[in-house]
Amino acid sequence: MKNRIDACFEKLRAENKKALVTFLTAGDPDMETSEKNIMAMIENGADIVEIGVPFSDPIAEGATIQKASKRSLDNGTNLDKIFGLVRNLRKQTDKPLLLMMYLNTLYKFGVEKFFSLCKECEIDGVIVPDMPFEERDEIRSEADKYGIYSIYLAAPTSHERIKMIASEAKGFLYIVSSLGVTGTRKEISTDFNYLLEPIRGGNYCPCCIGFGISDGAQAKAMASYCDGAIMGSAVVKIVEQYGKDAPKYVGEFIKSVRQGMDQ
Repeated sequence: MKNRIDACFEKLRAENKKALVTFLTAGDPDMETSEKNIMAMIENGADIVEIGVPFSDPIAEGATIQKASKRSLDNGTNLDKIFGLVRNLRKQTDKPLLLMMYLNTLYKFGVEKFFSLCKECEIDGVIVPDMPFEERDEIRSEADKYGIYSIYLAAPTSHERIKMIASEAKGFLYIVSSLGVTGTRKEISTDFNYLLEPIRGGNYCPCCIGFGISDGAQAKAMASYCDGAIMGSAVVKIVEQYGKDAPKYVGEFIKSVRQGMDQ
């Protein structure tokens, strides 16, 4: 069966649309609300959802997602509960679902056990932001064995390496918009034409830009360079503000972003 991520980008290309990839931290403020928030995003225009696995030392994250991780961990969130969340979501949606997590969590859980459960629960891909590309073999064989895409990241400083990374990327290549950690930014100054020039016109998987995108206009601007935009901290801020009442506001926000991208 074709991976849902590949099918999603094929469908978007046929419709001349860009992907809206969204993120939230599982278990913030609780699993039931996370499920509602994810469905609110999907129902209002999200094409792919990244489900964040909370971690005690999330080095790639800014304050917003760090605080969400702590709230989630304080609630007792763990991978077993997150797989339960995914099982519930799969009864409601066939959209691509990814887990975004840190390598230590994966190792502690057990690499083969983890990817086996990903397949069983129908997770489509995994993003491990603290795994250097050169160490991808640490998980690649198990990911490939179970048909789960390991999504690679490329930094703004990766111009010289981006062709090498893209040549092995599956699903989509996650282009980090700015140096530093996650969090909304008023301005993103990276020269994406220069960064992406080595892979223009090549037979590579799609690229999506993330880190710092705060609204529909910024998402549209970022997606103009590639195949889609990734939004995380802006969603997590809404969850922090509204707690269990967040699904309504998350849905309204994603709807506005989708409209901004499609204009």
